[in-house]
Amino acid sequence: MAARRHFTLEYWLDDGWYVGRITELPGVFSQGATLEELEENIKDAYALMLNDHTSHPGSKTKEIALETK
Repeated sequence: MAARRHFTLEYWLDDGWYVGRITELPGVFSQGATLEELEENIKDAYALMLNDHTSHPGSKTKEIALETK
């Protein structure tokens, strides 16, 4: 059974398009002609992010330290 989480959709108008992002998930952006279309598109973007387990062939990982504020 899938869990249901609530996220914050921040959105604005840009050249007549509704553009938005999920504030808790950096990189999940989308747009739509209407607010309803934006909501559907942002759900699709979220689903794609969850299912994107692909990486570049031969890629490696390395732990790094970043300064935070």
